[in-house]
Amino acid sequence: MAEIIKVSSRSVPKSSAGAIAAVVRNAKVAEIQAVGAGAINQAVKSIAIARVYTAEDGLDLTCKPAFTSIVIEGIEKTAMQFIVEATRVKETVET
Repeated sequence: MAEIIKVSSRSVPKSSAGAIAAVVRNAKVAEIQAVGAGAINQAVKSIAIARVYTAEDGLDLTCKPAFTSIVIEGIEKTAMQFIVEATRVKETVET
């Protein structure tokens, strides 16, 4: 199972991106969870920035969004779940 990274509306995208990049470098997959429009916005920005961070290592990120149910303080809520997977970028040879 992928490591879960929770992003809130107050999350700093560069910090979240660093966490995402670290997880996918090691495990090749990370799960990001966000509840609410502001949190989803920060999560998407974080994923975009993480893609830049991992490109330096020859990795490209793909993202699969989905809905999931989570419990916060005893209340079930619907969250956005982003499964982020890393793939090795193939080197192109110019002729």
